[in-house]
Amino acid sequence: MGMTMTQKILAAHAGLSEVKAGQLINCKLDMVLGNDVTTPVAINEFDKEGFKSVFDNSKISIVLDHFTPNKDIKAATLSKQCREFSTKYDIKNFYDVGDMGIEHALLPEKGIVATGECIIGADSHTCTYGALGAFSTGVGSTDMAAGMATGMAWFKVPTAIKFNITGKLNKWVSGKDVILHIIGMIGVDGALYKSMEFVGDGISNLTMDDRFAMANMAIEAGAKNGIFIVDEKTIAYQKDKVNREYTIYNPDEDAEYETTYDIDLSTIKSTVAFPHLPENTKTIDEVGEVIIDQVVIGSCTNGRLEDLQVAAEILKDKKVAKNVRCIVIPATQKIYLEAMKTGLLEIFINSGCSVSTPTCGPCLGGHMGILAAGERAVATTNRNFVGRMGHPTSEVYLASPAIAAASAITGKISDVSEVM
Repeated sequence: MGMTMTQKILAAHAGLSEVKAGQLINCKLDMVLGNDVTTPVAINEFDKEGFKSVFDNSKISIVLDHFTPNKDIKAATLSKQCREFSTKYDIKNFYDVGDMGIEHALLPEKGIVATGECIIGADSHTCTYGALGAFSTGVGSTDMAAGMATGMAWFKVPTAIKFNITGKLNKWVSGKDVILHIIGMIGVDGALYKSMEFVGDGISNLTMDDRFAMANMAIEAGAKNGIFIVDEKTIAYQKDKVNREYTIYNPDEDAEYETTYDIDLSTIKSTVAFPHLPENTKTIDEVGEVIIDQVVIGSCTNGRLEDLQVAAEILKDKKVAKNVRCIVIPATQKIYLEAMKTGLLEIFINSGCSVSTPTCGPCLGGHMGILAAGERAVATTNRNFVGRMGHPTSEVYLASPAIAAASAITGKISDVSEVM
């Protein structure tokens, strides 16, 4: 029996000719990632175990993005600990305020992660890099500590689900809608400890930003990782970013998949996930009237340039509803600068939006947009658990940048057709 994309990458990094689902293996790591919340825990474990060096200071990334710019003394203390560790061990990929971004947008942008690599991160949405055809997965801070010291991690080889993508998305429908549709279809545990593998002719009709959003939310279906087959768009995206050789791994024709789903992109409608799980989805024509208090456009799922361009196209020459707060958060400094140069920020500000420096902030109820009791938000983020963005009685509705922008204008969850 042949191997899937994920199994091939794991086999190569374990120094094995083949691996099988369920097998326990040790793999060499190409990158170990942490942020301002998870890295301090890893540092504590690193020190407790008596490690005195890191395996490779160019293969560790520490990005201060969750509570930065620091929101309080505790956040400042955590960031200080990260800075001191990065200085002590000369961590090459350390990103702080002014030279940072949301980690899962920043690392691909800077070419720190690439096709065919094996990556762990002490953040569940590390699975984002599967958009590049890499194996990337979230781990706990203890595994991050071990990874920083040894350059190794152990895995149980996952089984896989194939998603055969065909067709082309309609106007205003994006990768966010596709992954919400899939999660609504299979459930938040539908891919539990499995690899979600995206293949098919329709992949070429998805932008890289579409793919990043889809791979990012594989964890919301319980997946170990999400991974896309590599095509010309993947290679073109990395051309000016990745300055090292990388290996493309395609699935074998006889690779074993537990299940195969056929997804025709042309049939996907704009989709919204209602509280309090990403699987609680409705298409935009099923939503009804849901009055909102806040809109957040940003996050590691949808804070990329394409996302801001879509939102700006809808918001241009329009105003955010009187009783709605609309917060726009470019995912990296580069995206922020490009949005400024091309006039997107002017559109947002003239529409009545607040524009923030890159931060995860409101996504995890950190800062820059916390909800009060009973408030509702439409967000382009990835989770809508109870209390995720603030008070336990608040509600978060997950949607694409297009739906978020339209909703900001009307003050209720709305289709783009209602404002354009």
